[in-house]
Amino acid sequence: MGNFKEDIAKVRAIVLDVDGVLTDGGIIVTPDGDFMRKYNSKDGYAMSLAQRKGYYLAIITGGRGNCLKVRFDAIGIQHVYMDCHEKLKTLKQLCEKLDLQPEEVMYMGDDVPDLEPMRYVGMPVCPADAAPEVVEASRYVSQFRGGEGCVRDVIEQVMRARGDWYKEGDEPIRVASR
Repeated sequence: MGNFKEDIAKVRAIVLDVDGVLTDGGIIVTPDGDFMRKYNSKDGYAMSLAQRKGYYLAIITGGRGNCLKVRFDAIGIQHVYMDCHEKLKTLKQLCEKLDLQPEEVMYMGDDVPDLEPMRYVGMPVCPADAAPEVVEASRYVSQFRGGEGCVRDVIEQVMRARGDWYKEGDEPIRVASR
């Protein structure tokens, strides 16, 4: 590991867990057995902007459900791995598929199942309310809790370090709200 600002500028791919990162971890089970979650719209905007600027975004989650799929389809995330219980194996396959080195990857997780992939990448990060083991494994701990803008925080930091964050004159993007 080198200098944080230099290392964060190497990031080309952002890989996210869902429950506890993009959400506060709460889940509502619907009568038909689907799982509903509440997402932060600022996180969605940052993910959409990052994709538009050429970053790879991926979701690797143990979670499942149609509502989860609908959210990431609406944002346009192409690499979504749900009901995944071998996160490190999936992450390595994704890196190979996209020709990424571990130091070019940021992984944001919040709990013990995220430790293996976090230890593999060059930029492991977590929300403020992550498990103590995850905080210890992180190079950066967002000041924001899961589901409260922590994803926006880390994406903005990466994009600012690379000079890609929103600039005056950029055309605004629309994020699907469904």
